[in-house]
Amino acid sequence: MSSQTLQWLIPVALVALFLLFKRLTQVSPDEARRLVKEGARLIDVRSAAEFASGHLPGAINVPVQELSARLDKLGPKDEPKVVYCASGTRSAVARSMLKGHGFARVFNLGAMSRS
Repeated sequence: MSSQTLQWLIPVALVALFLLFKRLTQVSPDEARRLVKEGARLIDVRSAAEFASGHLPGAINVPVQELSARLDKLGPKDEPKVVYCASGTRSAVARSMLKGHGFARVFNLGAMSRS
């Protein structure tokens, strides 16, 4: 394989792997609704402006860039959390961050439009 081929192939492969990971970590809208109905905290990780323009009923807004600083607002680490955003990218990042901070049951709805 030539070095020119590798120059474009590696970034494309990385993007494909990220998109696959993002999709594999998502729960279905029905599963997310069930979790929330059973008491899971619904967390919108979009910006405050995006949240103000519309959000899912019962959601709290904790923008992904503020997540680490606001962990105390999310409730106990052993209680389930469902995260979502506009496209699924920020919620995938949020899920990984929360898992890294010891939150055991974090579910990624992905894009708000999937609800």
